[in-house]
Amino acid sequence: MRQQVNPFAQSLSPCAPGTPTEESARELSIRNPVHLASNENPRGAGDRVQSGIRSPLGTLSRYPDPFGLGLKRSLAARLGVDADQITLGNGSNEVLDLATRAILVPESEAIVDQTCFMLYPMLVAAAGGKFVRVASRDWGHDLPEMLNRVTDATRMVFIANPNNPTGTWIHERNLRIFLRTISERVWVVLDEAYFEYAAPMDGYESGVGWISEFPNLVVTRTFSKIHGLAGMRIGYSVSSPGFADLLNRVRPPFNVSRLGLAAAEAAICEDEFIKESETLNRSGMQRVRSELANLGYETLCSAGNFVTMRCQQPALSVYERLLARGVIVRPVASCGMPDHLRVTIGLPEENERFLDALATIQ
Repeated sequence: MRQQVNPFAQSLSPCAPGTPTEESARELSIRNPVHLASNENPRGAGDRVQSGIRSPLGTLSRYPDPFGLGLKRSLAARLGVDADQITLGNGSNEVLDLATRAILVPESEAIVDQTCFMLYPMLVAAAGGKFVRVASRDWGHDLPEMLNRVTDATRMVFIANPNNPTGTWIHERNLRIFLRTISERVWVVLDEAYFEYAAPMDGYESGVGWISEFPNLVVTRTFSKIHGLAGMRIGYSVSSPGFADLLNRVRPPFNVSRLGLAAAEAAICEDEFIKESETLNRSGMQRVRSELANLGYETLCSAGNFVTMRCQQPALSVYERLLARGVIVRPVASCGMPDHLRVTIGLPEENERFLDALATIQ
């Protein structure tokens, strides 16, 4: 049987979900759990989204627009790009997968940060490529060393800004230097899943406006984070029109649902909701990091909606003991950080429950 399947698939491990399923929660006797593992917006989706998804309910028996033209036009107007530069996906994960499959061939190389999002190496391996891990600097991307590791076999580089799971971010000046220096034949995939949380920070800038200057740049975004649409599974990329055309050649038809398209188009206009969510996250971040410091835990400065903490004992033990108290956080050993846990910033009462539970296992 194994001889009849793709050998690259055999090398992969299944992606573990960030939270236990309802069944496993019942088995562990977890009641009213606090979910702080998957970096969702704890507020849910905005009012416009709630209204916007009612309209397609009467047409669910019909396939969605295979091109998502309405959403593309809305995104293009908001981002200041052309609609033919946008590729829609079933979450930004799918767009990252499409880009990887479009770029890599067996034995070609992709460069990733040592503490990168665990999906990147999985996508590279599934495409038959080789991933080259570059040691982090101060828990972030070491861009000069990434440049040093480029070889004739290198076809792409993954950069998450802000990074997941560390929350570190790259100053726009340093990112521009990197893009000017790297060979134009190497594709740079810039993952901006947490862009809206980082945007107010001094020195942070999105790469979307740079694509005309750097045609080898691909920027990916998601509606799963600050927009509160993780359950809808919708994301997108912005790239040169030529590369977007290539992505659409490998993209499955009808990959985004009617509800997802409607929800995302409504979410684009939720400016006040986004501002309020960012403000709530910032105040929650300050509270959580301050109290973790009081409890003796070291944390990384994060530009996302999560904080990563170094544990004073084996991280998996802390995770399990928090889980037993109904608080679900994320171990990040698979991202090269076995001593750390990643904790989503929740609602104030959720943050307090996490902090109280942590204090009891000191």
